[in-house]
Amino acid sequence: MAGIDHILEKSLRGERISFEDTMELLASDEIEKMGHAANQIMLKKHPEPITTFVVGRNVNYTNVCDVYCRFCAFYRSPKSKEGYVLEDDIILRKIQETIDVDGTEILMQGGTNPNLPFSYYTDLLKKIKQHFPQITMHSFSPAEIQKMKAVSEGLSLDEVVSQLHAAGLDSLPGGGAEILDDRTRMKISRLKGSWTDWMDVMKSAHRHGMNTTATMVYGLGETIEERALHMLRIRDAQDECIANGYNSEGFLAFISWPFQPDNTNLKLEKASPEEYLRIVAVSRIMLDNIKNFQSSWVTMGPEMGKLSLQYGCNDFGSTMIEENVVSAAGTTHKVNIDLILQLIREAGKIPAQRDTKYNILRVFNEHDKAERDFVMQN
Repeated sequence: MAGIDHILEKSLRGERISFEDTMELLASDEIEKMGHAANQIMLKKHPEPITTFVVGRNVNYTNVCDVYCRFCAFYRSPKSKEGYVLEDDIILRKIQETIDVDGTEILMQGGTNPNLPFSYYTDLLKKIKQHFPQITMHSFSPAEIQKMKAVSEGLSLDEVVSQLHAAGLDSLPGGGAEILDDRTRMKISRLKGSWTDWMDVMKSAHRHGMNTTATMVYGLGETIEERALHMLRIRDAQDECIANGYNSEGFLAFISWPFQPDNTNLKLEKASPEEYLRIVAVSRIMLDNIKNFQSSWVTMGPEMGKLSLQYGCNDFGSTMIEENVVSAAGTTHKVNIDLILQLIREAGKIPAQRDTKYNILRVFNEHDKAERDFVMQN
């Protein structure tokens, strides 16, 4: 077979593609052909014509950070007058507002704040769960958890993760993965740690029965080989989780998006929409042990988010009632529930609200509208 056809045929037969196959796909310009194969693979895992989304809110509890990533426009240094830590009451109010609009997930993330003791996080989680036992805390990136370990006065990583889980942490987002290869990481976020630091947190979470998500930020000057390595390392970690029979499904989803250069110290060109569709398709083909792939409408815009549902994505991500990190880099695509329903239907799918574990909570029939829009109170 010519070109990439033999690789796509292998994947459609249910055979695992290799690292070399992945590089060949990433170098190919036959994007529509890869998208078709990725869509077929998605349909084998999700035969119903349903696209899900979660009603969630981002709560950026602090913007103080001491790793100074060159690509981040959100952080402020520990000595900055613009740094903040939200009061507990403000965080609780934001969660109540989320529940009031039938939200189920809180993505609480901030910087790696050296001024907060480990007890801050466990106390805050306990307080949140005391007030809102029903909310899912899908919170804290691996870099934040590594910082918690550093300020915890001698706790091991497993002890930190265990105490967070006991305090109310339910699930870990995959933020901070960027590219899981140290050459690129040392160029863009030298103080953030190695790719194994990120992966160690995820593996610890899996051992402790927590689900996580995996992410990839591309367009950071990485090579095709490094992109393929990123995917391979996630697939290997998922294999490990499955083989060891942990009380966790490991990585529940994979989410990719391009680096957003505006307002950052890293001056690179923004990746094209075509590149996004290529990454989405290849990752769906390669990561055969991850069931869910999220569309990245926050960075790509609603129309490209809709198109990605034909390239392997089965999920429209979060409604993201509040989002400050990506928007700080000049990308602000705000979507309310009614627009999400419209976009999913325009893609020929049936929209459904899910929870963090991808259990469907409500299917929206043809003429259903969201019962209410979000009202922001900042």
